[in-house]
Amino acid sequence: MIIVMFLTDCIPWLYGYDYTHKIPFSPRVDCQRIDQIKIKTMKKILLLAAIATTIYACSNSGNTDQANEKETKESTEQTAPAAPAANDKGIGKFQNVTIDPKLDEPMATKGQSVYDVKCSACHKLTDERLVGPGWKGSTSRHTPEWIMNFVTNVDEMLNKDPKAQAQLEVCLVRMPNQNLTDDDARSVYEFMRKNDGVK
Repeated sequence: MIIVMFLTDCIPWLYGYDYTHKIPFSPRVDCQRIDQIKIKTMKKILLLAAIATTIYACSNSGNTDQANEKETKESTEQTAPAAPAANDKGIGKFQNVTIDPKLDEPMATKGQSVYDVKCSACHKLTDERLVGPGWKGSTSRHTPEWIMNFVTNVDEMLNKDPKAQAQLEVCLVRMPNQNLTDDDARSVYEFMRKNDGVK
């Protein structure tokens, strides 16, 4: 219906008759009027083409998103090596760390010294990312074992641990091995707790 109305209104000059105004075209018809009709017609044709293109694009966009999602999922399943099961403790020697609910202030002070020398260039104490992620809330997102394994066993964690790999995808820079001792790692964790408000 719309197309029929469009054609009878927009293309009369092709047939030499203006169906809208019932005026036959003749040499006496003003040339300016013919030009106006042609311009109106072209505008309507362009509008119809734009609407058709929009409808076509919108109708296919959902299908392509679903197809791309399916292809991505299939390719990930085929190419991704079997990752070890998600382990909240990470990969390394720390598998059972006992943490006192109360903050150990001397240990936190030692951890702050380590942070100032080895960590502050890449990590802020807020949740804002610098080079690496911010430290605010780290102790609530990760277990003590995971954090201590990560800071002492960086390369293996980044290669095998899914949580560490997810952080690497966000930060895009591998954390260098800072050669922290076990005591340094525990002190840094205690400083992280202090930064998260533990007293």
